[in-house]
Amino acid sequence: MSARHDSSPLTRQVTLTVLTLAAFALAIVVGFVFYVAGQADNASLERQKMFIADGLQDQIAAVEREQESVSVWDDSVVNANAGNQAWMADNLSVWMYTYYGHNRIYILDGANRPIHAMREGKVVDTSAYGEDRPVLLPTIEKLRGMLARPPEADTSGQPAKAVAEDLVSLDGKPAILSVTPLVPSSDRIAQAPGTEYLHISVEFISDAVVGKIAGKYLLEGARLVPLSEPVGPAAVPLVDARGVILGYIGWDQLRPGLALVRKIAPALAIALLLAGGVLVFLLRRLRRASAALQTSQDQAQYLAFHDTLTGLPNRALFEDRLRRTLLFASQDGTRVALLYLDLDRFKHINDTLGHPAGDELVRQTAARLRHTIREVDTVARLGGDEFAIILLDVPDAGSAKDIAERLLAKLRQPFRLIDDQVFVSASVGIALSSGSEADADDLLRKADIALYEAKKNGRGRYEVFAGDMDDLLLRKRKVESELRKALEGEGGIKLAYQPVFAADGCRILGAEALIRWGHEVHGALPAAQFIAIAEERGLIGDLGKWALSEACRFAVRTELPWVAVNISPMQLRDIGFAEQVSTVLSETGLDPSRLQLETTESVLLEHNDTIGTVIDALRQSGVRIVLDDFGTGYSSLSYLRRHAIDKLKIDRSFVRLLDEDESARAIVKTLIELALAIKVEVTAEGVETDAQKALLVGMGCRQMQGYLLSPPLEPGQLLALPGVSSADRERSAARA
Repeated sequence: MSARHDSSPLTRQVTLTVLTLAAFALAIVVGFVFYVAGQADNASLERQKMFIADGLQDQIAAVEREQESVSVWDDSVVNANAGNQAWMADNLSVWMYTYYGHNRIYILDGANRPIHAMREGKVVDTSAYGEDRPVLLPTIEKLRGMLARPPEADTSGQPAKAVAEDLVSLDGKPAILSVTPLVPSSDRIAQAPGTEYLHISVEFISDAVVGKIAGKYLLEGARLVPLSEPVGPAAVPLVDARGVILGYIGWDQLRPGLALVRKIAPALAIALLLAGGVLVFLLRRLRRASAALQTSQDQAQYLAFHDTLTGLPNRALFEDRLRRTLLFASQDGTRVALLYLDLDRFKHINDTLGHPAGDELVRQTAARLRHTIREVDTVARLGGDEFAIILLDVPDAGSAKDIAERLLAKLRQPFRLIDDQVFVSASVGIALSSGSEADADDLLRKADIALYEAKKNGRGRYEVFAGDMDDLLLRKRKVESELRKALEGEGGIKLAYQPVFAADGCRILGAEALIRWGHEVHGALPAAQFIAIAEERGLIGDLGKWALSEACRFAVRTELPWVAVNISPMQLRDIGFAEQVSTVLSETGLDPSRLQLETTESVLLEHNDTIGTVIDALRQSGVRIVLDDFGTGYSSLSYLRRHAIDKLKIDRSFVRLLDEDESARAIVKTLIELALAIKVEVTAEGVETDAQKALLVGMGCRQMQGYLLSPPLEPGQLLALPGVSSADRERSAARA
C-alpha cells in the first residue's frame, strides 16, 4: 500500500499546521531574537539582584550563627557576670575578630552599661561604646523588648532565638549589626529574665565582604558604592530598618542575551536553512509513520505509566495519583500517608547472586507489597529497589506506623532466589499530609528525608518525618557536597603534623597526622564535625584513604621513626581495609613498621569478627595499632586481651588536670601502669605545662605530645625541625 493511501486526516492536518507555523516562525524569528535577548538581559539582571540580596541575607545570617556559637554558653554567662576581661577577650571579642572577621564587639550588662569593648581585634576602653551607642541603641532596645515578652516558639516547637539585627552606618561605613543575649547552654545556670548581658557584634560591609557575596554567584567587579557616587542598573541598595539607604552593592552586569546574539548569529542562519531541509524530510516520513504510531498508541500509553519489570505504576503515574489523592483528601478533610521504601543492601545481592536474582527479588517484593496493602491504596516502583506507597484516609501517624510494621514483617520472611533462600530487610520513611494545603512535592521530599533517617539509624526500620530532620539534612548535604569537591582536588583539605617527643622533650619519636579543612567561606571547620558527616554519608573511606596516602608520602621523605594516622571504626569494619593499607604502603614506599593507625577504644566493644581479622592482618604486616583517647570509653582488660594493640594514648582531659586534681593524677598513673603491665607503649596527649610533663615523667611515661612541646605543624615547619628532614642525615655524613 502506498504512502498516499496510508495518509490520515490527522496526518494532513498536522502537515498543514507544521508548514504554516514554520513559515510564520521563519518570518518573525529575526525580529524576535533581539527582543528575547533584551528580555534575557533584563531577567538576568533581576536574578543578579536577587542573588546579591540573598547573599547579603546569608551574610547577616552567618554573623548571627557565628555570634550564637559563643552567646549560648554557660561559660559566657559566668565570665561576663564576673567581669572576666581576659576570658571575654579570648572567647567573645578578639576570637570573633580572628576567626570570623567581626570588626567591633561590645558586651553590655543587664542595665545596658558597657563592660567590655573590642575594635579590629584589640580590646579598647568601654568608653568607645559611647561613640557608637546612638546608632546601636534602637536595635538594643528592640532586643530588650523581645526579651521582655514571653518566649515564642518557631515552627519546630522550640523557643525562638532572641536576636535583633539591622544594617547601620558607623564612621560613615555600612555594617551588619547583630545583638543577642548571653544565655546558658544548660540548666546548671539560672538567669532571671531582664538581667541578660548582651553581646553586640558589628561587621563592616567592606569590598572584601561584598566580593565574597558576589563570588558565590560568579559576579565580577563587585564593590561597595557610597551614596556620593552614581550607581548603574546593576546595584542593590543597603537599607536599614527605617528604610534609609546606607549605600549600594554594585557589580559588572552580565548580559547573556546580547552575548548570545553575537555568538549565534552566523550559526542561526545556517541552522534555519538546515531546519527547513529537515522539516521537509520529516514531513515525508510523517505520512509513512502514521499507521505504525496509531497501532502502538495503546502499548506506549501503558509503558509510559507502568514499570515493565513488576507491572506496578511507575514514577510518572505515581506522582499523578499522589497529586489527585491529595486534592480529594483536602476536599474531604482526610489525611494521606506516603511511605518511601527501599531494600537494605540491595547492591550486595546483585553483586553476589547476579542481576537476574536482583530482578527476581524486586518482582517478589512488589508482589508482597501489593498483597499487604488495601485495594484503594497505591504501590509504585520508582526505580531500582525503591518503592512508594500511598495510603488513603489515614487517621493518624500510628495507623501509618502499623502498616509500615506489617510491610517490614512481610519482607523479613525469606525469599527464594535461584534455589537460594535469601533474607533481606527494608527501610521505610513515612510522611503524613497536614491540612488542605498539602503539597505533593513537599510530601515526597519529607518521605525521602525520613527514609534517609531510617537508614542512618540502623536500617530494617521505619521513621516518621519530623520537622528538625529537614534543616539538619540540608546542612549535612551541603557539607557533604563541598567535602566531595575538596576530595576531588578543589583544595581546602590538608594534613598538619604534631610531633611526639621523648621524655626529655627534645628527641622526636614520631608525629601524628591531623586532618584540617580550611573552607573558603566557613573558615576552619572542626574535624570532628566533617568526619562525622563523612561517616554518615559514606565518604569516610575516600577521606581516610586520602589522609593515609598523604601521610605516607610525607613520612617516606623524612627521618621520622613513624607517623600516626587516625582511622574511623567504620574503616576497620571493611574486610578490604588491610589490603588497602598494604597497597598505599606499596605505592608510597613507606616501611609498614613506620606506620601507626590510631582508632578509638569503642572498636573494642564491638563483637565483630571482621574488626578482629582486620586488626590481626594489619599487625602481621608490621603496622602498629594505637588506641586513642584511652580512658574515656568503656573498654576493659578482657577487650584489651581480645584485640592485641601496640600503644595506648592517655586522653588530654586527664592530662589537663594533672597539676591540680589528685584524682586525675591517680587515674593517669593507673593507666600508665596498666600499659606497662600489658607491655604496650603509652603516650600522653595534651601536655601543656612543665608541671604536667614532670609528673608524667615521674610516673614512667616516655612519650608525650602537646602544645608545651609543639603545636600541630605544617609539613614544611615539621621538616625544619632537627632530625626530621632526611637532609639532616646527609649533612651529618658530609661533615663526618
